[in-house]
Amino acid sequence: MLMLPAAAAETSTTEAKNDMIEESHEGSESEKNKKAAPSPWLFVPLFSSSPKLDTAAGMMVGYMHRFDEKSRPSLFGISAKYTTSESLIANAFAKTSFGEDHHRILGGMMVGDINNDYENYLGSGKPLSTNDNYSFAFLRYLYRVEGDWFIGAQGAYSNYELQGQDPTSNEILDEMGLVGYKSGGVGAVVMHDSRDSDFKATKGWYLNVNNMAYREALGGEQDFDIWRVDYRGYWEHGDGNVFAVRSRHQFSNNAPAGAYSPVYLRGYTPGEYLAQHMSSIEVEERYKLADRWTATVFAGAACLYGDSTSGEQLNCGDSENLYPAWGAGIQYLLKPEAGIVVNLEYAMGKDDNQGIYLKMGYSF
Repeated sequence: MLMLPAAAAETSTTEAKNDMIEESHEGSESEKNKKAAPSPWLFVPLFSSSPKLDTAAGMMVGYMHRFDEKSRPSLFGISAKYTTSESLIANAFAKTSFGEDHHRILGGMMVGDINNDYENYLGSGKPLSTNDNYSFAFLRYLYRVEGDWFIGAQGAYSNYELQGQDPTSNEILDEMGLVGYKSGGVGAVVMHDSRDSDFKATKGWYLNVNNMAYREALGGEQDFDIWRVDYRGYWEHGDGNVFAVRSRHQFSNNAPAGAYSPVYLRGYTPGEYLAQHMSSIEVEERYKLADRWTATVFAGAACLYGDSTSGEQLNCGDSENLYPAWGAGIQYLLKPEAGIVVNLEYAMGKDDNQGIYLKMGYSF
């Protein structure tokens, strides 16, 4: 009130009125923008069904946040699934980018109580019913050193218990030498990432080379090493279509059989086929149907080689060690500002391997 006379001396009544109208208009626009701003919350139903893992359903709840204009959207979430085989899987995770995308952190924890019924476990020709109880925690930090290149470190701890659900299954596990294990490890990461989006890439390429050195001194029961290589490439063509390629490789040394490399392809049950080393390649065409709708067709193949769980030597020249996969899907763009899609896919492989999946995001 004391400042009003001075303001009146410098500003006419008409100007003051116009200023008030303009401020009111700006305030109104600000309120509209706030109301129009997309919600940071994310709710995605989860569903999967296959002849070997029954049917699972659940929910993922996520929160998205951008720490600054140059950083990528960060996602924090929790999810849980329950299956018709009375299995429960739950996890919490964080995928962050901050400091103008010079720093990235990926972390999470998972717990599960899983009942599996296999018709032909690890290619042995024998049916197997198992109960897997596990807990897992993982943390990775990356720092941008030059251009699109990052270096960093990671650590993980897992407690995995494997047991048969009946005497016959336990006998098979004993014959094959498969047991649960505790492991704690640390490793290094080198990464290149020129993708235009973490969740819905249309161009650029990604390369991640990392290792995990599991040691008894870090809480494990055995010393062993795992190396992984993951390459992904994206090429946009036509009116919003994208052709994508992914190649994954995993190598192990002195690992327990339960920590061998699995087949990383849609349509296959994780952990049913294992060997010392694994290499795979996938191609996927993403066809734009409308502003928010896309359709995908994909195909790929994986090879298991090196030592098998029974000690036999495997190689990629034997068709028995090759695992083809193919399928199709449809996607809806749930969060355009972050490129997050809801993805429904059907995938098939050999020997009656198949699955239906409803999840968040493209497979790569």
